[in-house]
Amino acid sequence: MNITKNRGMLLLGIYLIVIGLIGAFDISLGVLSILVPVLAVVAGIFILMGK
Repeated sequence: MNITKNRGMLLLGIYLIVIGLIGAFDISLGVLSILVPVLAVVAGIFILMGK
């Protein structure tokens, strides 16, 4: 298995996994729910920057 060296795509993959788990298993993150949108913004910035 080859892990991508592009940080933006790696963060996007993690974001999609987290969103999928939250939706499939109705997981509540409580206080950590702010983490999901922040992860999305950071992934988008890294993708736009090409990193």
